[in-house]
Amino acid sequence: MPTNKNAFIRYKYLDKLLSDHHHYYDINDLTKKVNEMMERDQLDLDVVRRTIEKDLLALRLVPFSAPIESVRKFGKKIYRYSDSSFSIFTQELTREERNLLREVLSTIGQFDGLDNFTWLESFKSGLGLEERRQIISFSNNPYLKNSNLLGTLFDCISNEVVIRLSYHTFSNTAVRSIVFHPYLLKQYNDRWFLLGAVDEDNKVLNFALDRIDQVEPLPTWTYRPCPEDLMERFEDIVGVTYFENYPIEHILFWVSDFSKNYIETKPIHGSQKRLRGETELQMKQEYPQLEGGAFYTIDCIRNYELIRLLCSYGKDLIVLHSDGPILDEIRQRIKEMFERYETISK
Repeated sequence: MPTNKNAFIRYKYLDKLLSDHHHYYDINDLTKKVNEMMERDQLDLDVVRRTIEKDLLALRLVPFSAPIESVRKFGKKIYRYSDSSFSIFTQELTREERNLLREVLSTIGQFDGLDNFTWLESFKSGLGLEERRQIISFSNNPYLKNSNLLGTLFDCISNEVVIRLSYHTFSNTAVRSIVFHPYLLKQYNDRWFLLGAVDEDNKVLNFALDRIDQVEPLPTWTYRPCPEDLMERFEDIVGVTYFENYPIEHILFWVSDFSKNYIETKPIHGSQKRLRGETELQMKQEYPQLEGGAFYTIDCIRNYELIRLLCSYGKDLIVLHSDGPILDEIRQRIKEMFERYETISK
């Protein structure tokens, strides 16, 4: 491989590292990172510190003229671009690319639930998107507490920065603190949740934003990428609460004629199936007290969100059977609700 091609590969790696203002790299860190990238890309090249020093000098000169600065951070001499948006590979967008970005941002950029995204607003202004009228409106909770943290958390996740998370629970207002590796922001029922792993035991937890008191980025900590596909967790649950030791339950329920069309068009869970044919006739014979309606099954892990959703239909949705404890939990909830209504009616 020619020497100039080797240099170009290193410049590409260094360009990415120098534009990263979320981590602090001294000359030794840059050398280590470039070697890791070489190994990742299966390039049989060994880079030494002196080579990286020469590369930094070359990037400062014409034709690159890179604005590389050196600053003192945590007792180290850090190298980075003074302008994090600079890149030696920056090119002007074509008309087709600008039009495509304009259409995409005109849709996602109107989602006003994401506070503190000043970079998105600047990008939209640069493309003239401020002149477009709103044509899509997303559900949003304007009273959501701590929605201003979305921008900070999004930034930390996308740049793989460890954070110190201070939080409290609804039952205990005492503030606790943990070192946390943030992986995902998820919205459910007009609330935002942060999912990630605790540094000590790698256990995946989720925190509602309204229970987070402070987020402190820890750029010197080594970020641990998520070892699993978190989206697979949501395939087995409703909402965001996932209990690793809970099994998937097979749940049978009946829905009245009044609500069955709604259930058909907005299923309780992705696994929902309507019973038809002989199976449906068998269910009607087994439950003759249920007039009309339809029978359905779902297979998912029980949690608070699922129980609340099933109970929200009142008398129009009756859970008939499950191979787990969810039916008993629903019965207990209804019993306690009835007792409270009895108390206040006397």
